[in-house]
Amino acid sequence: MIKSGEVPAPRVGLADRILVIVDDHDSRQALQTLLSLEGYEVEVVADSSTALKKLRRRPPPSALILDLRDPGSSGYDLCREIAQSAPWVPFVILGVSSDVLDKIILLEIGADDYLAKPFVPRELAARLRALMRRVTLASREFPYVFDDVTVDFSTMDVTRRGEKVLLTAQEFKTLEFMIKNKLRVISRDQFLDEVWGYQSHPTTRTVDNHILKLRQKLESNPSNPSHFLTIHGMGYKFVP
Repeated sequence: MIKSGEVPAPRVGLADRILVIVDDHDSRQALQTLLSLEGYEVEVVADSSTALKKLRRRPPPSALILDLRDPGSSGYDLCREIAQSAPWVPFVILGVSSDVLDKIILLEIGADDYLAKPFVPRELAARLRALMRRVTLASREFPYVFDDVTVDFSTMDVTRRGEKVLLTAQEFKTLEFMIKNKLRVISRDQFLDEVWGYQSHPTTRTVDNHILKLRQKLESNPSNPSHFLTIHGMGYKFVP
């Protein structure tokens, strides 16, 4: 699971708690050691039901790691349940699949990152820090308002005319990325790189479908949008 020859140096003073879901004993020990050396408080569980209970506790963990042996339908269901139960907790999937479509589905369902096994410990540690840093920065921001829509990045709440709008985790990430790059034309490849986080671009309408959903949920006239604009031949642009 972990490549040899790469042992991270101990880090001191971190108070972040990482929840790890892994059913294999050797993998549990390896991840416990790796994350402890990074200075994290580590909580390792072997089954999904226990993990979901812990996710609902307050305060929630700073991040979650899911060791997924076989994506399949059960893996998709678990990933979706985690994303729905605690959309504010960033999580990384450790997987063995080399199938790009498996990775795409898991990321679209709600995972924040996917790291193939075997992996270098330093890379996992760096990805965790990057994810938690983004969450920390978002939590310091004030709600963003455009038209009759209010977006609270710290709670991931979106309201329109005072009524809560339900967005999937990936729809929210798409919205956040567009808001933070307002008035800028963003290509589909840039969306896939920055929001979905993978470099292999399949021939799908993934980005188009997410923009369509945002229009349906947040535009006054989805068929003639005024905020989520198509720039033909180039991509999309958010106009407040």
